[in-house]
Amino acid sequence: MAKNIIPVEGNWYKSLDTGETLSVVTFDEDEGIVEVQYYDGDLDEIDIEQWEELSLKQIDQPEDFLGDDDDLDDDDAHYDMDDMDSDQWGDPLLDLDD
Repeated sequence: MAKNIIPVEGNWYKSLDTGETLSVVTFDEDEGIVEVQYYDGDLDEIDIEQWEELSLKQIDQPEDFLGDDDDLDDDDAHYDMDDMDSDQWGDPLLDLDD
């Protein structure tokens, strides 16, 4: 059991059953919904009854909460601006009206 671990926005938790790491994005007490983001970036909604059944411990925020880059698509690549030619960026001032 979660032993009365209250979902606090911004706090990080680790499941003692699955080893998954997650953060509470929002907690709507009126609706009883906890929105969580897992370490790999996936979002999920959990009702408070499910939350209370989880075996969790609070942890510090991981250094890189998006996890490994192995799951990234080619579209998610990060580019170094120094590797790109300046003519690829164009002149933003040309779009301004006089």
